[in-house]
Amino acid sequence: MTVITRFAPSPTGYLHIGSARTALFNYLFAKHHGGQFLLRIEDTDRARSTQQAVDAILDSMKWLGLDWDGETVYQFARAERHAAIARQLLAEGKAYYCYCSSEELEKMREHAKANNLPPRYNGLWRDRDPSEAPAGVAPVIRFKAPQEGETVIEDLVQGAVRIHNSQLDDMVLLRADGTPTYMLSVVVDDHDMNITHIIRGDDHLTNAFRQHHLYQACQWDIPQFAHLPLIHGSDGAKLSKRHGALGAENYRDLGFLPEALCNYLLRLGWSHGDDEIISREQAIEWFDTNAIGRSPARFDMAKLTNLNAHYIREAENARLMTLCQPLIEEKVGHKLSVAEFDRIALGMTGLKQRAKTITELADNALIYVRIVPPDEKAQKFITPAAKILVKEVRQDLEQTDSFTEQDLDTHIRKTAERLGEKLGNIAQPLRVALTGSTVSPSVFEVMAVLGKHESLQRLAAFSEGTH
Repeated sequence: MTVITRFAPSPTGYLHIGSARTALFNYLFAKHHGGQFLLRIEDTDRARSTQQAVDAILDSMKWLGLDWDGETVYQFARAERHAAIARQLLAEGKAYYCYCSSEELEKMREHAKANNLPPRYNGLWRDRDPSEAPAGVAPVIRFKAPQEGETVIEDLVQGAVRIHNSQLDDMVLLRADGTPTYMLSVVVDDHDMNITHIIRGDDHLTNAFRQHHLYQACQWDIPQFAHLPLIHGSDGAKLSKRHGALGAENYRDLGFLPEALCNYLLRLGWSHGDDEIISREQAIEWFDTNAIGRSPARFDMAKLTNLNAHYIREAENARLMTLCQPLIEEKVGHKLSVAEFDRIALGMTGLKQRAKTITELADNALIYVRIVPPDEKAQKFITPAAKILVKEVRQDLEQTDSFTEQDLDTHIRKTAERLGEKLGNIAQPLRVALTGSTVSPSVFEVMAVLGKHESLQRLAAFSEGTH
C-alpha cells in the first residue's frame, strides 16, 4: 500500500501555526513511508473563502518547504461529484429527504436545551413517506446513521476511541439548495484522492465517527485516523495571539527562518529522545505517529527564538545577506553601495553570532553602513577622557598599514600599555566611537571590516566631538 496523506485547509485566513504543524506532520509521515503528500483547498464556504487567503496558504506552504505532490485539489470544483454520492445513498435507502422547517428544527434545539441534552435532529422524517411532505418545501438529504451499538476508531495517536451511535444524529448531506455539506465533501474527496491516513487536530475527532459511518455506507475503505492534541499557550490556556498564534507569514516577517519554525513545530507534541536540533532529512527518517504525545503541546516563543538563533548561526552568509539587504535598505533609506554591501558581507560571520532573528541581524548590520545613534548606555562612554583615549588610539593606528584583526589587537594593546590603561577601559569607548553602540562584534573585527579609512574617520569624529 502506498501511503497517501493530505493537508486540507479552509481559505478563510492565514496559515495558522497549528495548521502549519498539521501540514508538517502529514508531509513527514508520507515522506517517511515513501508515499505522497497531497494538498486540498476546502473552499466550499464561498462567503468566507478568498483568493487572497488561498495565495497566503500556498505561499506559506512553499516558504516552509512543504512541497506537495500533484496538482492542488479545490473542493468547490467537485461539488457535483459530492452531490451525486448523496443522491446515490438516497437511492440505496441509506439517506432520506427531510422536510423540516426552520421552526421545527428550532423547537428540537429548545427541547434538547430544556432537557440538558446536546442539540440534535430527532429523526422526524427518517421513516416517513415523502408523500407526506408539505407543498412547496425544498428538502435536505439526511444520512441514515446507525442508531444502535457503538463505533470504535483505532486512532494512531489517541488509541481506541469509542462512541455510542445513539449520540450521533442524522447529519445533512445535501442542503435544500442542492449544495453538499462539508462532512460529505471531505469523505468523498478523501476517497477519490486515495487518502490512506488522515492526520489532523483532535477537534475533528467527533467528525471521524460520522465520517466512519459514511465510508461504510459507501462501501469504501476507511483511512486510518491520527488526531493530534491541539497546541496551547505557554500558560496552558488555549493558544491565542498573545501566545504566538500567528500566521506562518507573520513569523517570516518577524525574522524567523523556515527551518527553525519547522524544527520547533516538529517538537510540539512529537519527540525523538533528547534531540532538539533536527534536520529535515532526520525528521523524514525518524518521524512516525507512535512518538506523538496525547497531551496538548505548549507553544513557547522564547524557545522558538533561541532555536532560530541557532539556525541563523548555521546559515550561509550569502543567504543571510539576501534576507537582510531589503530590511537594511529600508532602514537607511537608500540602496546599499558596493562598499557597504561588501562590508556587511565581510562582517556577517561575526554579526550572525549575536542575532536571534533576521530583523535583529539587519539592525546589527547597520554599524557597517553608518554610526548608530548612541543609546542611553552608549552616551555614558562619550566623555572627555574617552575622547582623549580614542584620539590616542587613532594617532597610533595612522602609522600602521595592516588592518587585520590580529594586528589591530596587537597595536591597540600596545597603545593601552603606553597609556597605562587596561584594554577594557579603551575597548568600550572605541566600540561606541565606531558603532554608536555598546554591543557589537569585537572592536578589532569591526575595524577590520570597516577598513582603515572608515575606521579612522569614525574615531576622528568621536574624538573631535562631531560624532
